Amino acid sequence: MGGGFAGLWSALAAARARETYGADPEIVLLNDTPWHSIRVRNYEADLSDTRVSLDSVLAPVGVRRLEGKATGIEVGNRAVTYEAEGATQRIGYDRLVFALGSRLARPPIPGLAEHGFDVDTYAAARRLNEHIARLDSGASTVLVVGGGLTGIEAAAEMPGKLRAAGVTKPCVILLDHAPRIGSDMVAEAVPVIEEALQSLGVERRGGVSIVAVDPAGATLEGGERIEAATVVWCAGMRANPLTTAFPVERDCSGRLPVDPTLKVRGLAAEFAAGDVASFLIDGAHACVMSCQHGRPMGRFAGHNAVCDLQGEPMLRLAIGWYTTILDLGPWGALYTEGWDRKLVSRGADAKRTKELINRERIYPPRSGDRLALLDAAAPTVQTPPVKFG
Repeated sequence: MGGGFAGLWSALAAARARETYGADPEIVLLNDTPWHSIRVRNYEADLSDTRVSLDSVLAPVGVRRLEGKATGIEVGNRAVTYEAEGATQRIGYDRLVFALGSRLARPPIPGLAEHGFDVDTYAAARRLNEHIARLDSGASTVLVVGGGLTGIEAAAEMPGKLRAAGVTKPCVILLDHAPRIGSDMVAEAVPVIEEALQSLGVERRGGVSIVAVDPAGATLEGGERIEAATVVWCAGMRANPLTTAFPVERDCSGRLPVDPTLKVRGLAAEFAAGDVASFLIDGAHACVMSCQHGRPMGRFAGHNAVCDLQGEPMLRLAIGWYTTILDLGPWGALYTEGWDRKLVSRGADAKRTKELINRERIYPPRSGDRLALLDAAAPTVQTPPVKFG
């Protein structure tokens, strides 16, 4: 279930394991669009290369694609329901990999749903970019809400988007309820973020919260008003709500507990991978909602689902390294290592790493070559991204 980073790689890894063990299960991927979206690039101005046709990747390895919106899971009956062509459909399973990912957390702030923008999906990102392109030169203010990684990347790209739309004096404001933008980063990284945003002309405001959004701007807690033609919401993520279909306790982000084989704890036939699943990925730290963890989780989940079905030993996933590479627009990027996010690279050198990740490393092979696709789906852990400089 799901065609994102975890879902796609689960399907490819299952196809590889099917050949490795001489098995013959049918492998089906259910997704609500025919695309694999490189979601982490949705803040960019050019979205033309941020989707990969699922058929071009799945068909060469014999995976069947179903297009439909998942609506329910019957764990007791081992079945999934989904909406397709205006009707409810049902498909059974012997093993399930649940990988429907996460979605933007949207609190019930008045006007946010009607007037806010976001970069959570390809469609939403395209809607934002088309809106920016239509702005007149006087509508120069964009308010980005959420000072985490997504909000910072969206804000860093925004001045360039506005100038490309003909706005001569762009005004971009990045705000967060935390006292300081990028507060999740270590002390040595925060000044780098501030330096980059200042050089790009992005105003930073911490310790403030939005209480209402309307077509002309937003109102802050305390009554202050910010006039803005565009409000972009980038604050918080939650696991897909269908995690509630599983009879297990979920974490504070709605994620399912899995063991290192990616099987949902306490269940017999269900695996989960990516943003809907949580376990201690290095024995001490919980995995994070990112393609960095979603892709290997998918490869191990798909492999193990076939192994479990065939009575073969399952593999345990462990990743002993962690990196954060944050895009800072035309200024460059920053690269940190470890869970304490030690700064190791910044500026143009870190930008080279970020572009290699976003434009090459996280894509499946696009040649259509069957062996290349199967090789890429091996249940292994990649080495950390290359560092330059």
